Amino acid sequence: MNTKDFLKDIYKDFYGVETPKLEVSKEEVKEDSNTFMSDLFNDINSLYIDEESKNLLKKIIEYQRKYFEKKEKNYIRFNIMLETNDKTLMEKIKDILSKSSSQFEYTKTGSLVLSCFKTEEDVSKYYEEAGLVLLKDLKAVETNDTSFKNKFFYTLKEELVKESITIIAGTKDELENFINNGLRDYFELTIKEEAIEPVIIYNEIINENDIDDDLKLKLLDYVNNTFKTSDLPVSTYKSKLVEYISFHKSVPEYETNKTMDEIFKDLNDLVGLDNVKKSLHELVDLISLKSKIDLKISDINLHMVFLGNPGTGKTTVARILAEMLYNLKYVKQNKLIEVTSKDLVAEYVGQTAPKTNAVIEKALGGVLFIDEAYALADTSSGNSYNKEAIATLIAAMENHRSDLVVILAGYTKEMQDFLDTNSGITSRIGYTIEFKDYTEDELVEIFKGMVKKSGFEVTDDAILKLREVINEYKDSKNFGNARFVRNVFEKSIVKHASNTKDKKRKDILKTLTKEDISTDNLIKEI
Repeated sequence: MNTKDFLKDIYKDFYGVETPKLEVSKEEVKEDSNTFMSDLFNDINSLYIDEESKNLLKKIIEYQRKYFEKKEKNYIRFNIMLETNDKTLMEKIKDILSKSSSQFEYTKTGSLVLSCFKTEEDVSKYYEEAGLVLLKDLKAVETNDTSFKNKFFYTLKEELVKESITIIAGTKDELENFINNGLRDYFELTIKEEAIEPVIIYNEIINENDIDDDLKLKLLDYVNNTFKTSDLPVSTYKSKLVEYISFHKSVPEYETNKTMDEIFKDLNDLVGLDNVKKSLHELVDLISLKSKIDLKISDINLHMVFLGNPGTGKTTVARILAEMLYNLKYVKQNKLIEVTSKDLVAEYVGQTAPKTNAVIEKALGGVLFIDEAYALADTSSGNSYNKEAIATLIAAMENHRSDLVVILAGYTKEMQDFLDTNSGITSRIGYTIEFKDYTEDELVEIFKGMVKKSGFEVTDDAILKLREVINEYKDSKNFGNARFVRNVFEKSIVKHASNTKDKKRKDILKTLTKEDISTDNLIKEI
């Protein structure tokens, strides 16, 4: 028996009439579609994406409608690259395309947002659940072993040729790195996040929230000085700022940027380092020139090697360099992340790459300073994971050239040996700067600077005693240059306090003498 006819008969027996027919005219269907399209297009117009991307989204939806109305015969697989890390923007674009795909029956219903940190190697199961899949955290795939990656990309390719929509989301570098795994021909469409002016963010915040009038001017100042250099997605930046204002009833403090003249003064005030200062001056001139003639600043390879013994100013100069690059807008944030090899290498299988990537993620937008980098080549302790850390670091130096500067620092000989055995690292180094040992006179100047900065004075006899101490220890294996001088200074201050405990005259209390210069517990290995 035909089920449809059976139900029709029951309806007639019960009500005494035929089953009512719902007649919908073509004009009504067309009107509903037009209203639906208009609503979606309004949603698209409100997105933080550029005009070309908005037009692309509208064109995709138009095609889905025409395919549904059988005005187009070819099924097009709309696999899209979305240049953003803003989760809110990802969700909105996913929802828009999911609605249109469902309305016009272009894919099966349902959509998923998947983090590659949590996906399984066989991605086909996700496409059984949804017609639209958005993949984020793309770099996480590279932290897995070869077997996982091979199956992940193989099963993904199989799904990319079926009747579904796949969106991959991330930074331009992350997207490029991801499609380099044989996916380039599958992703021909790109949606780009729009560069938003701070005043737009300011207006949205004050229009959407109850902000006191006396805070609005401070809010505008804060947004103008922090938004463009923030690594936060737009939605996160806005929400965190609103939460802070709501709780504290004030606007957050922000660091005032130094001018380039102020930064150069800090550099020039350093004792010695003439060749280093010359290199940085030339580097700044080059970046400034490229900026003036409208060439891409990121074309310059700024990954560096700092060669020199301990206490020769490598870390201090790295901090100044980070300020310079931030001032020149080469990096987004004025930050220097300082680590050693121990911060990159783990103790167990599968942990080194994620550990190294976590450090790299923290440094993105700024400068990563790896001290004693040569230790990454050391396998004497039986740790075989150093090579994994180096490989991960090399990938980051290549994939994040536009938003990361890596400085590898260490002893001259050990670093040269390290570079000689790691061609992958060497080929990605743009600058090598040597930090020479300080001369005796320079070390004395450094000591005098410490004395002056601390509000003390020092006698000529004390300086003569200091010279004797420097000459006695300067050939020691562990002589630390400026670190050694700081050690002498700090111990001398302690000894001075003991020597003057019964004194009251201020001139005596604030003057270091020959008797105060301490040589206690200074390590000496010839």
